[in-house]
Amino acid sequence: MATKEQILAELDRLLLPDGRGLAQADMVRAVTVDGGAVRFVIEAASPEDAAKMEPIRKAAVELVEKLDGVESASAVLTAHGAQAAPKAPPKLSIGGHPDPKRKDIRPKGVKRIIAVGSGKGGVGKSTVSVNLAVALARAGQKVGLLDADFYGPSQPRMMGVSARPGQSPDGLIVPPEAHGLKMMSLGLMVDEKQAVVWRGPMLMGAVQQMLGEVDWGELDVLVIDLPPGTGDVQLTLGQQKVLDGAVIVSTPQDVALIDARKAIDMFEKLKVPVIGLIENMSLYICPKCGHEAHLFGHGGVGLEAERLGAPLLAQLPIDLDTRLGGDAGQPVAAGESAAAAIYADLAQKLI
Repeated sequence: MATKEQILAELDRLLLPDGRGLAQADMVRAVTVDGGAVRFVIEAASPEDAAKMEPIRKAAVELVEKLDGVESASAVLTAHGAQAAPKAPPKLSIGGHPDPKRKDIRPKGVKRIIAVGSGKGGVGKSTVSVNLAVALARAGQKVGLLDADFYGPSQPRMMGVSARPGQSPDGLIVPPEAHGLKMMSLGLMVDEKQAVVWRGPMLMGAVQQMLGEVDWGELDVLVIDLPPGTGDVQLTLGQQKVLDGAVIVSTPQDVALIDARKAIDMFEKLKVPVIGLIENMSLYICPKCGHEAHLFGHGGVGLEAERLGAPLLAQLPIDLDTRLGGDAGQPVAAGESAAAAIYADLAQKLI
């Protein structure tokens, strides 16, 4: 099996115009080796640079595939050019109380705002949010991703973004760009190990900031990853008429569905349309023998969707590549796997 050091050494054979190798220029990120499968990210200085680097990405994949022990290799191009323009980091006090004078917190240039919610944690809501956003971007949409799960902001890790946001000349927060979309998360502003201990008004203030003080620009859709449950963030977005619709994520078992129904009921009371339901962890297919197992039951989310008269948008399997991609900052929807195809189909349904 190839080592990370061998992979980086091989990638250094690709020389940039300034004479440095790809790894020497510190452009290689999130190298993962899973048996004979190698994945990595090539991070350019700007979206413009990334657009010119497709030949380098292909050459990098071909080089790594020739290493002993490597059966397949894949690379994703990304860029954080939006962070280079600001002269100073933003001066933010995240979580302050909301401004009572600001009644309209919906970003002006965003055509649609879709929330991804769940009744309880642990059902894969954030994973679905990330991959749905990436799939929409790959389908040609101008996409933003807002991590509103303030108590557990996981989007920076899953998107492979670590640098702080920038600040525009007019004082707005400039969100980083990765995998073809803009993203913003409290996780970019606080240490990954730091707990967020806030009461309701601070959550409401953070929602106001993340929507009204971020330079989202012109977007076809902003995907909001909500906290689990039916709390202050959901109420703020619903009561201020920010959301055009909600997608509910649940696993098939009864315990999860009980809470999912509560989330659905909340959106109905807030008059937010439920666009559809997604059944996550729907099945597991053994990679060795192909046996199909329904570890969390089967069909429960479909029955709930039928009861609501809302579509069942997707049934997502338990998939190792999805987990590995989330941990490595390479969303599975950015690749060409079977799981990526499911997310591409989901994106087309929403479009």
